[in-house]
Amino acid sequence: MSKDANVATAKKMGEAINEGRLEEFHHIFAADVVDHDPAPDQGEGPEGFISFFTQFRRAFPDLKIAVEHMVADEDNVAIAYTVTGTQEGPFQGIPATGKKIKARGMQIAKFDSDARIKERWGSSDELGIMQQIGASKPATSLDQPPAISGATA
Repeated sequence: MSKDANVATAKKMGEAINEGRLEEFHHIFAADVVDHDPAPDQGEGPEGFISFFTQFRRAFPDLKIAVEHMVADEDNVAIAYTVTGTQEGPFQGIPATGKKIKARGMQIAKFDSDARIKERWGSSDELGIMQQIGASKPATSLDQPPAISGATA
């Protein structure tokens, strides 16, 4: 397919997530899609993505993904995005907090000849999300280097 068709599919994915129309993933992802960076409990194929985003949207019903930058060629679409939402349900074992999140992420999708995603690589600021909902403490200041065992002055 063309670069334009692949970009259109990438946009459809964002719209499906934002609007909760996750069954569309069956048309967005190839049946044998390979996710090189799956979530810990994510299953395989389009159903794995549907399950993951169903849980994510239950925890953050107002979940929105905004694409900040996109680069595309004939086979790949890469995006930098911001995800926002309010935690109104359990997330990774953390009960609802009512806290808002805002985190950055990046994704690269490789497409097949039918403009469906056949491979995916990506990373989101999961630690930032956990910190924003109060599940972990922010890192200590890096103004002072850590003590090194056995070091002498």
